[in-house]
Amino acid sequence: MNDLKDLLRIPDFRRLWMAQAISYFGDSLTLFGLLFLVQRLTGNAASVAGILIAMSLPMLVVGLGAGVWVDRLNRKRVMIWSDILRALLVPIFLIVQSADQVWMIYIVAFLIASVSSFFAPARTALVPKVVGMDKLMAANSISESSRVLFGVLGTATAGILVGLFDGFSVVFTIDALTFVASALLVARLSVSGRAEATGEVVDKPSARREFAAGMRVIRRSRLLMGMLVGASITMFGLGAVNAVLVPFVVGELALKETWFGLLEASQATSMILAGALAAVLATRLKPTTVIPIGLGVVGVVAGLFAGLTSVWQLGALLFVMGWFVTPLQASFATIIQTETPPEMLGRTGAALNAALTGSNVAAMAIAGAFAAVIGVRSVFVAAGVIVVISAVVTALMFRAAPSTSVQPEPQLEMV
Repeated sequence: MNDLKDLLRIPDFRRLWMAQAISYFGDSLTLFGLLFLVQRLTGNAASVAGILIAMSLPMLVVGLGAGVWVDRLNRKRVMIWSDILRALLVPIFLIVQSADQVWMIYIVAFLIASVSSFFAPARTALVPKVVGMDKLMAANSISESSRVLFGVLGTATAGILVGLFDGFSVVFTIDALTFVASALLVARLSVSGRAEATGEVVDKPSARREFAAGMRVIRRSRLLMGMLVGASITMFGLGAVNAVLVPFVVGELALKETWFGLLEASQATSMILAGALAAVLATRLKPTTVIPIGLGVVGVVAGLFAGLTSVWQLGALLFVMGWFVTPLQASFATIIQTETPPEMLGRTGAALNAALTGSNVAAMAIAGAFAAVIGVRSVFVAAGVIVVISAVVTALMFRAAPSTSVQPEPQLEMV
């Protein structure tokens, strides 16, 4: 609590935190506004999945290179220009009025997500300069809580605005204004945004080298390989769930978009509460135990979506799933931190994110097409089975993997 008070007394942190919170709100508002819009225009699960794919692909094709460039450029200017460009791109969505114009949504969504891939690492790089290393853990904790909270608020706002006004002009206008507000806040930061000089030349191959270096670390650790394989299979299943959730709620259950705020809040509430559970589990169970159990439960819950007949049942299942998501995330992070040399954490994390994003994108592409053939409910069953399989595979790989953990030196602080 004292750390929180100390952080809020730092003017630059308040501005950076507010800019981040507004960005999270705007990102969520845009995503669900687009999902609702495409669902209304096409009524097609594959078309809805296309939005998720368009906004995920930049992680693969732009993300790694964006991180390299951000390390060389003025981070404040990167954030400001990212906000300005997104504020200019969002109003283009207002042009789309019919199903034959949906292709414009895909292109603009891809461009917005590409620009966002520069904003996030630039902000991450500025935080240590603003708060100092001693308050970094507290600052990151606040950031994670803000991500969940403002993401829920953005989803709820999108649903309410679409439901009340029966249109999308208000949603996209507000979203554009959030980026303007964020840019103004970042512009007021007093901390220097200049990156430290490294003498390195920025080029495209540098991103590929970082990815290759991260993959080499993963291949040398059986625990990291087990986590990569298990998480990739899991994302293949959960990516399918994400792709068909909006068509299921709006199409199958015939609910208004306003219900999405409640649904998001039900899972976010248990995820936040599960933060304390994760701390308790850390003292009693190893991450290699938590992950297979958590994946197994998440898989079963995902499969149960197929039998739902009401929004209350869906909210209850999302609440149950949320209790296991946070411990899973904490356990994955712990394995990465203990199995990776400190100087390789960034590259290893980037390689893992790229691999998982690829699996997620593939799942969304396939799920959209399969939903049109076998139905949305059958996709839930298949996704649940895939995630349960990932739990079994992960447990077997972890059991066969002797620990090769890299022990951090006493003077280093893991963040």
